[in-house]
Amino acid sequence: MSTSRWTKLVCLATPLILFAASSSASGFSADAGSAPGGTVDGSLPHPILFVTQFPIANDFATIGSTFGNHIARISRVGRGGDLHVLYPSGELCNVTRRNGYGDAGVFQGADAIAVRDPHVHWDGTRALFSMAIGGPTQQFEVTEEYWQIYEVTGLGACATTAITKIANQPEDFNLITPIYSPDGRIVFTSDRPRDGRRHLYPQHDEYESTATNTGLWSLDPKTGIIDLLNHSPSGVFSPIVDSFGRIVFTRWDHLQRDQQAENSSFETFTWASEEADAAIVNGFEEIFPEPRLAEAGSNVNGLRINHFFPWMIHPDGTEEETLNHIGRHELHDYFARSFTDDPNLTDFNPGGRVNPNSVLNVFQLAEDPTQAGTYYAVDAPEFETHASGRIIRMSLPPGQAPDQIEVAYITHPDTDGVVPDGDPPPATHTGHYREPLVLSNGGLYSVHTAETRGADNEGTRAAPQPRYDFRIKALAQNGTYFEADTPLLSGPGVVRELQYYDPDVLVSYNGPMWELSPVEVRSRPQPPILTSTLASPEAQIFAEEGVDAGAFRNYLEQRELALVVSRDVTTRDALDRQQPFNVRIPGGTQTTGAGGILYDSLYMQFFQADQIRGIGGTADPAPGRRVIAQIMHDPAVVNPPTAGPAGSVTLAPDGSMAAMVPAHRAMTWQMTDPAGEPVIRERYWLTFQPGEIRVCASCHGLSTEDQAGQGVPTNPPEALRQLLQFWKAQNGDIFMDGFESGDASAWSASFGE
Repeated sequence: MSTSRWTKLVCLATPLILFAASSSASGFSADAGSAPGGTVDGSLPHPILFVTQFPIANDFATIGSTFGNHIARISRVGRGGDLHVLYPSGELCNVTRRNGYGDAGVFQGADAIAVRDPHVHWDGTRALFSMAIGGPTQQFEVTEEYWQIYEVTGLGACATTAITKIANQPEDFNLITPIYSPDGRIVFTSDRPRDGRRHLYPQHDEYESTATNTGLWSLDPKTGIIDLLNHSPSGVFSPIVDSFGRIVFTRWDHLQRDQQAENSSFETFTWASEEADAAIVNGFEEIFPEPRLAEAGSNVNGLRINHFFPWMIHPDGTEEETLNHIGRHELHDYFARSFTDDPNLTDFNPGGRVNPNSVLNVFQLAEDPTQAGTYYAVDAPEFETHASGRIIRMSLPPGQAPDQIEVAYITHPDTDGVVPDGDPPPATHTGHYREPLVLSNGGLYSVHTAETRGADNEGTRAAPQPRYDFRIKALAQNGTYFEADTPLLSGPGVVRELQYYDPDVLVSYNGPMWELSPVEVRSRPQPPILTSTLASPEAQIFAEEGVDAGAFRNYLEQRELALVVSRDVTTRDALDRQQPFNVRIPGGTQTTGAGGILYDSLYMQFFQADQIRGIGGTADPAPGRRVIAQIMHDPAVVNPPTAGPAGSVTLAPDGSMAAMVPAHRAMTWQMTDPAGEPVIRERYWLTFQPGEIRVCASCHGLSTEDQAGQGVPTNPPEALRQLLQFWKAQNGDIFMDGFESGDASAWSASFGE
């Protein structure tokens, strides 16, 4: 029986109950069984929604890669995949085919689809996913498709499913990993430029200058209003909403200087600004952070930072930070000190920390439905494994101190790496794992391949034979660790015969499809809508200065600005012995954790992420640009005057800091001495929302205590008082017109806004 005939029988007619011993899968192969297998109690408690994908052998910026996986081009993702739901009865429903999407034939052309990233609503009846439609119909035809967001409803039974494209979404950019937000919007990742200007497309990452997504976005389908929640220079991945209402996601942290500029073959250059008609400037001068390689005669170590860490953010984009403020000290096993001539500073090693198991990367986070705040994830190498590796687990509910975290290796540590070709794999290496899924009954599943070597194509470009054969499997404990056991679908799984142009070569394939992105279809409590509140030390300053905080937020919001405040930047986390921790404000406070060098610090200097680095030569540059850190220069920013370096504010004697900064743009900063020389540098990009008042009590947030054994600073920040006094002086007449009494609407009206 032909492939297309089986598709019609299973997906379009009365739902067919399938059994492992004798039934066929979703219409693709007569010997592909489809009964579930291997759950803890022998049955699935709820349906499983998942996708099939054409198995792309290449693992660089393709559908399964760690980064650059957002492109819908047929050479990156292939065609012929579908959205499926497996019911506890054994019925396997091809949801996309049943609703008229996809090409049932062998050749995949104008009607071909690829699907990804299903996410189930907490009512358990509907789900979001991304789908790309179309492809070349003849050799050498170059087509451009984009991932778009769709919703499937009626998941209770195959016969009732329906698919609708989400209204009012941008149609000329890729929109992937969509999730429902508790505030009624849809949150997703996209490669849309930060401000939508097409000449900045695509944004290049900070590593290989490869096209990347630009961060987390939200969409109101009713109005079409989209908002940038997080501007990420190198990309974010796999967001979820946890049971506490936090959007938790993986972010690629790579804040270092441009390595491509060190090699003339890349023909990098710099634009004078982000404007479309900007001039090209000479040289590759970069001012932040330190150079990648230590310079001769310098006391500054070179800085290379490259990892994928868990982050969290509120649904409105406020309060962005690493998950529970976890950092390199809790997860990594080595990084270098910043200065070489201070004996107080040491290269980091784990020593006696609580967490015994180091982790480099954290991909594909999933919360355990049986233990709120416990997350499963994958620690995988950057290349070679299609973002698969070892499964890890960590518990980080709100309030959990990061220095008390313990990472557990769920699969054997060897499953993190690849076995070189020709070498026998160790018995402990049970293959590579990705996308862990904990069911509501405690059963553990994962996408798995038994392949221990690096990804490769054992065939040809025209007739690929990918090494990796990802299947969804139950995991069973064998001694200390878990390993892959029974496949979710018996037999070879979903098998298809496919052809498509890539576009230069006709690709032919006949074999199993990858099974990816499994999620459980069930109802669960809706997470709360998180909001930010102004803490009492800062609220005290607003009250004493007679400034209504809500109206001040309105002022910021109308100008695309945020306010960042620190209470005492001389305090730093006790674990951080890699950057200076004996810090003094000249004539003011100081905090020390040891004897020795004392660093005077007087200014906080801010940098903004400008997309101005080009590649490919000035005669015919490649489309898009890379972000480079530039001194803060947004014209809307008006901070109190300072004698410090450009883009800086003066630190108050109590160690506090307050500054207006641009919103909707990645920002970073450094503390400098009175001469403007850097003392302590930030290691991450942060994005702030218009109107946000963000308080970071210490320079390096405290896990438990600072370098002097003290807790979180609680002093009302005098720098905030100075900023508000300056602001009132600049806006005196307006301030007295209704605003003093706290009437924000009267104050706004006086601006004519």
